[in-house]
Amino acid sequence: MAKLDVYNTSHKKVGEIELSDAVFNDEVREYLIHEAVKIQLANRRAGTVAVKNRAAVSGSGKKPFKQKGTGQARQGCKRAPQYPGGGVAFGPQPKTYNLSMNKKARRAALRSALSLLFKNDKLTVLDALNLDSISTKNFAGVLKGFSLDKALVITDAENRNLELSARNIKNVKVLKSEGLNIFDLMKYQRVIFTENSVRKVEGALQS
Repeated sequence: MAKLDVYNTSHKKVGEIELSDAVFNDEVREYLIHEAVKIQLANRRAGTVAVKNRAAVSGSGKKPFKQKGTGQARQGCKRAPQYPGGGVAFGPQPKTYNLSMNKKARRAALRSALSLLFKNDKLTVLDALNLDSISTKNFAGVLKGFSLDKALVITDAENRNLELSARNIKNVKVLKSEGLNIFDLMKYQRVIFTENSVRKVEGALQS
């Protein structure tokens, strides 16, 4: 069974934690990680961009001049794209970019990402991460003790002091274990767990 050292906020080892091999030492399937990241980013797109086509612009639908005898190319109406103020031809219209991934595959992708980070020694476990007050300086000092300038912090419950202390630190994000997602794991690459959050993640991702 995989193991990690457990530290306190002063970077002193206080014990060890056994990790579930099914979650943190699973086979790394890169194609699933790629698919899950692609789907998460696609679902963020609003898809609300739009332009007016010739049916949507204001103006008369009357033929601007007779069909024959003028020496000019025939025209149907002044709302056509070639006229100033006319509609845009083949412009973007609202659409949905939503993609889906079944629950089993999504969990497998998260297990692959966590296993990849574990094998690359990118995971840190703290016994607890409780701050007595809101202090960006104090939390930055905790990160400095672990030589981290970019990290995703996973907690087991809402921690307002921690969230407010971390929000002004560049390249640091705090999430509850329920919000763990593939994009943030791949973006931040270094993850700090509390002991309790490890157990919650294991419970959620057991196949």
